[in-house]
Amino acid sequence: MTDPDEPVGLIAGSGRVPVLVAQGVRRQGRRLVVVALRGQADPALRDLAQHFDWAGVTRLGRWIKLLRRRGVRRAVMVGGVRKADMYSPLRLLRYVPDFRTARLWYRTLRHDRRDHTVLSAVTELLAREGIQLVSSVKYCVEHLATEGLMTRTPLPRGAEADAELGFRIARASAQLDVGQAVAVKDGDIIAVEAIEGTDRMIARAGQLCPRGGWTLVKVARPGQDMRFDVPAVGPETIRRLKDAGAACLVLEAQHTLIVDKPDTLKLADELGIAVLGKRG
Repeated sequence: MTDPDEPVGLIAGSGRVPVLVAQGVRRQGRRLVVVALRGQADPALRDLAQHFDWAGVTRLGRWIKLLRRRGVRRAVMVGGVRKADMYSPLRLLRYVPDFRTARLWYRTLRHDRRDHTVLSAVTELLAREGIQLVSSVKYCVEHLATEGLMTRTPLPRGAEADAELGFRIARASAQLDVGQAVAVKDGDIIAVEAIEGTDRMIARAGQLCPRGGWTLVKVARPGQDMRFDVPAVGPETIRRLKDAGAACLVLEAQHTLIVDKPDTLKLADELGIAVLGKRG
């Protein structure tokens, strides 16, 4: 059993989800130790943590040192890392690896740099150092998508068929580690998410389908490991969908987070976007 006096570690990337996790940890009365990824994490996490430190994305040795120093044995790793940044002109200065990261890269990741492979390798390294990663939604389960229509706004005509098609294509794309979202309109795949991320894919879909009325389908990987990289949407996603002419958002139930769920669903109703949860 988990010792309630034992601190919870949080390795925090970008976005709002790490803040939700931190708030959930504090609601349970647990001490929180945050390792915030530099250039990615929200500085507001400092106010929620008993101990807060910055660390580089490619500085795994520092992650381990900071967590072990505070007595952390169980941690959550959550939040995005903007992969596109790693292809910027200054990447060699921003992402110089430490010894542990370089060794992991050389031994394991040289020939397979897919997200799931990288995250699995990091998880195994942390476990060898006595730090077990737990489900990234353990402290924010109330924000998971549920099955069925989650808005008062009804599904538009044709969206149910598009949801079925989009779900199959998105799952296949996720299986290949390409992306986890697709845009569909009247049985045609408009856009598939890749390295640019969901937000930019939404903008691209809007350009390719100027008449609007399309559906965004976002899923988890088949056999999603809930310890990391759980897909998420939030208020900004809804606003971007509205701006791009989308009419419906379909999410994999129990495997996708809706950031600030009540507010996000309220906004979807205000903007006329139907939100549907679908079982995998």
